[in-house]
Amino acid sequence: MTDPSAPAAVKPFLDRLAEGTVVFDGAMGTMLYARGVFLNRCFDELNLSSPGLVRQVHAEYLEAGAEVLETNTFGAHRFKLGPHGLEAQVRRINREGARIAREAAAGRALVAGAIGPLGKPLAPIGHVRHEEAEDAYKDQAEGLLEGGVDLFLLETMPSLDQAKAALRAVRSLTSDVPAAVSLTFNEEGNTTRRRTPSASSRTWACR
Repeated sequence: MTDPSAPAAVKPFLDRLAEGTVVFDGAMGTMLYARGVFLNRCFDELNLSSPGLVRQVHAEYLEAGAEVLETNTFGAHRFKLGPHGLEAQVRRINREGARIAREAAAGRALVAGAIGPLGKPLAPIGHVRHEEAEDAYKDQAEGLLEGGVDLFLLETMPSLDQAKAALRAVRSLTSDVPAAVSLTFNEEGNTTRRRTPSASSRTWACR
């Protein structure tokens, strides 16, 4: 007999999206900072040293009505973790980030594996080769998959080349887990490679 007090099963992301608006949570870093975590700390590392704090933020977003919880892994790749001496912990930090979010969701929300920009431009503007970017994102995505995410959120990418590198990395590991992509644009309405939203959309649709 079904327990009427039990939460309804959460629908897969694409099914839920087809029904209409899906409510995601808000910023993780802002909430951690408000709890006294200084900006010189590696927020992603808190998945290892302060999992309870991260879980509390997830739980508050869940109670506020979020249908999707994003993992605390926005900068959890080698380019951001390396300066903190945590490059060897990429997969573990991402795996734990997914596990903490999954635990907090308690079957009431989906979990999105958050993957953010590298913080460095790709060649030829910068010195990061496309293959290096893809490898860094692949390490991150592997950890998130191990932790059990329902979708990937490749968020606030400053250019199409970084977004595509992240998506290629994800798709090299799985074709079953949905991936959503967001780009950032400056006050003139361009990416860092001077692409407008409409031009970016057309390029992405034709990829």
